[in-house]
Amino acid sequence: MTDDVFDAVTDGSPVRPLGFWKLPGGFEGLLAQWSAGGPVAHVEAEYFGGVGQQHAAVWDGGPLALGQLERAARRGLRTVSPISQALRLLGVRQSLGEDEFSAVGLDRHRRTHDWIPSGTR
Repeated sequence: MTDDVFDAVTDGSPVRPLGFWKLPGGFEGLLAQWSAGGPVAHVEAEYFGGVGQQHAAVWDGGPLALGQLERAARRGLRTVSPISQALRLLGVRQSLGEDEFSAVGLDRHRRTHDWIPSGTR
């Protein structure tokens, strides 16, 4: 989530709900509303040199259905990551040799701003 999006959706209530780094105040209520139509996830990852952390939560039908999950992670660790667990609840299935994170292309960009097309920044 970019700083501009964060500023646009926050309601001014305390930041860091559920222990996330970048979940705007009040945004979890909006995620719960959106989940009336199906599960919705908020995930965060921060890595440097293959070491980092992940956070994930899933809302389904209003209430929190999974999370808030947090885990320090290292490249090559064979346990199911918080983000992969959240993506599984959204219906994502991985192929042999990849996890759910890679299956949906979340490994394509290293920085948040790289997800935004250059003409719209």
